[in-house]
Amino acid sequence: MIAEKLLLPARGSWTAPRRIFGNAQRLLRTHAFRLAALYFLVFAVSVLSVLLFVYWTSADFVERQTEATLDAEITGLAEQYAQRGLSGLVQIVAARSAGDRGDGMLYLVTDPNGVPLAGNIAAWPAGVPAHGGRLSFTTTARVKEQVETHPAQGASFIIPGGYRLLVGRDISDATAFRNRVKITLLWAGLVALGVGLLGGTAMSRNLLRRVEQVNRTSERVMAGNLSDRVPLDGTSDEFDQLAANLNRMLDQIERLMTAMREVTDDVAHDLKTPLSRLRVRLELALLGPVDGSSQTEAIRSAIDEADRLLATFNALLSIAELESGTRRDESEALDLSEVARSAAELYEPVAEEKGFLLSLATEPGVRIRGSRHLLSQALANLLDNALKYAGGGEIQIRVLRGEDRAALEVTDRGHGIPEDERETVFDRFVRLERSRSTPGNGLGLSLVRAIMRRHRGTVELADNRPGLRVRLEFPELVT
Repeated sequence: MIAEKLLLPARGSWTAPRRIFGNAQRLLRTHAFRLAALYFLVFAVSVLSVLLFVYWTSADFVERQTEATLDAEITGLAEQYAQRGLSGLVQIVAARSAGDRGDGMLYLVTDPNGVPLAGNIAAWPAGVPAHGGRLSFTTTARVKEQVETHPAQGASFIIPGGYRLLVGRDISDATAFRNRVKITLLWAGLVALGVGLLGGTAMSRNLLRRVEQVNRTSERVMAGNLSDRVPLDGTSDEFDQLAANLNRMLDQIERLMTAMREVTDDVAHDLKTPLSRLRVRLELALLGPVDGSSQTEAIRSAIDEADRLLATFNALLSIAELESGTRRDESEALDLSEVARSAAELYEPVAEEKGFLLSLATEPGVRIRGSRHLLSQALANLLDNALKYAGGGEIQIRVLRGEDRAALEVTDRGHGIPEDERETVFDRFVRLERSRSTPGNGLGLSLVRAIMRRHRGTVELADNRPGLRVRLEFPELVT
């Protein structure tokens, strides 16, 4: 048992390598790593192509320069031989070989037996044919009491009579230059590849950082923190655009969740009383005397209470559908004046019966795009509120046209709404009438605002001096 324990690895000994291997595997599977690897590959191929082109161009330039020098030298010697013969050629070779001109030129003239007649090469190089043509060979030179072998390029010629001529050029400097260029380009390539690798790594880290921000935010949102948002870098790049869209989506989700909680709270709070009232009436009808008329009245009251509850639920459902965007009402080009005229004709008898003067002021050709049913419902809610709370006087419906927008106003001459409560009245189940003796459920203005948001419009409350002015504004006109 002790031996087995000694042979078995410690429990945590494989943890670190396994974690490193797992992290490496996850990194290899990331899109950022693949993108960085592709970037580095393209960068490396580009750098290597440029460096190879530079090296080839430099080497070709040196080689062409050597060939041009040799061609010029051979042409000059040929002219001298044509003018002065063999003796003149020997003299010119001897003259050009005297001293060190520093141009690396090599000359040698030999007799048919290979004995040197003139030149700066001690003997005909081994392995160099005498039948003429371009060739490469090596020469020896004494430098600081040491014999060095230098590469050379040249051409050999056979002169009539069996004489031979060798013209060449020491290319050790050119070879050294090419080697220096090669080493320089090699280091430059390594540096460039290193920079490319660092750039690819930085790019991948930046991509991973941005993606990780989105992942962390989504994890916090899934954990219940609906107020968390994806941070923006302010670069207006694709990730910033994605983050902005995600933040707008989260804003919408938070609004919907908040609205759902509010609806749940409102339903639990504000519908408890009417449900209790309905139960009491049904219980009284059940326990009361067996009288047909009293039971009929109790049932009728219960039905009325149930109808009010259904109306409240329908209003809540409409608000929720409008705010969530799930309601699909057909949008059409319609004349706002016709919508106002239809509502005025519908409510005019009710207004006269309650002692109101209902007037209409419109402008021709005020056309918008929207839902006739929803806009008629919004206008009906505003007229219902005016008839309930204005107390009397004139109720006016006005259709106005601006440069690029339209407006629908409903004004009355009642008590109005205090300025500090004009935003509160848009909340669900809010009623400024403390006694709540007037029929209603406190959802009318909430539904109006939801309808206007569905039409990308606004609803504003203002003082009519006296009374209330409700303005529905639409941002676009249809021509």
